[in-house]
Amino acid sequence: MSQFFFELTPDKVLTAVESAGFECTGRCLSLNSFENRVYDVELEPDALGDDVSISTGVATRNRRVAKFYRPGRWSKQQILEEHQFLFDLQAAEIPAIAPLRFPDGESVHETDTGILFAIFPKVGGRAPDELSDEQLIRIGRLLGRVHAVGASRSAPHRVSIDVQTYGRTNLEFLLKGGFIPVEFRGRYEKVANGLFEKIDAGLKGVLYQRIHGDCHLGNLLWNQEGPFFLDFDDMVRGPQVQDIWLLVPGRDPEARRQREVLIEGYEEMRVFDRSTLRLIEPLRALRFIHYTAWVARRWEDPAFPLAFPEFGSHRYWSDETGDLEEQLRLILTPDL
Repeated sequence: MSQFFFELTPDKVLTAVESAGFECTGRCLSLNSFENRVYDVELEPDALGDDVSISTGVATRNRRVAKFYRPGRWSKQQILEEHQFLFDLQAAEIPAIAPLRFPDGESVHETDTGILFAIFPKVGGRAPDELSDEQLIRIGRLLGRVHAVGASRSAPHRVSIDVQTYGRTNLEFLLKGGFIPVEFRGRYEKVANGLFEKIDAGLKGVLYQRIHGDCHLGNLLWNQEGPFFLDFDDMVRGPQVQDIWLLVPGRDPEARRQREVLIEGYEEMRVFDRSTLRLIEPLRALRFIHYTAWVARRWEDPAFPLAFPEFGSHRYWSDETGDLEEQLRLILTPDL
């Protein structure tokens, strides 16, 4: 399955899109995506229907985005829960780019080699460079509305951000796979286990719900109607603060002030439990470990060694281990 995924070519992409009922011109451009394979496909004018009703402004009329999911990452059921979140957002008139329905009413199909894929409208927007306080308030309002919808339905098949899924499972994979050099193995394992103990206790009793999960500024665009979030591929069940700290990840006084402005906008839409701000550093630590394991799990993909040339080096593991030790220090002494 992985080999079929690596060997996706424009002709195979066009064949899959046309098998789903869309007549293509032959124009097919690869878009930037590490996790999945994503393509901008042009449709014939007479193949256009009324399938571009979205809540993010005007879609590019004769273009679609074909997204082919990496095999083994998400099951079809998990992908459908991602899509359901997007459909729920649209139903609530919240800006979101939901997948199109195929003629059979489904939002996910398979290629002849079993790779799951979906078709989305192509919608333009720009990534903001720096955010003003007014923009932060608007983004906070939007995120509050997204989370209100997220809390309205469960997603039992999506993963949760917790010590087991983001921590211990990833540590075990790194250790068994021999990714950590021997000179750092003991230190890395010790600090990771120390973090897991503290984080596990801190997450007990915290409210979990559907959230974006990868809500950094790279997944935020702005068009004439305002901001909207992209790429719900990492949608998880987790605490709302995960999305908030990823939008404003810094620790310095200015970042804290900006985060407070964002929360101010958020609280115009729904209540935010400020006690969960204490989870920022624990969640950051889990993300460090999860990200490292994500790269390691994808190392057979030819794109990853090219994109992450430092991975596996002495310097890489020195920095990673030191970062985790700093996270543990911050969690143990939160007022410093």
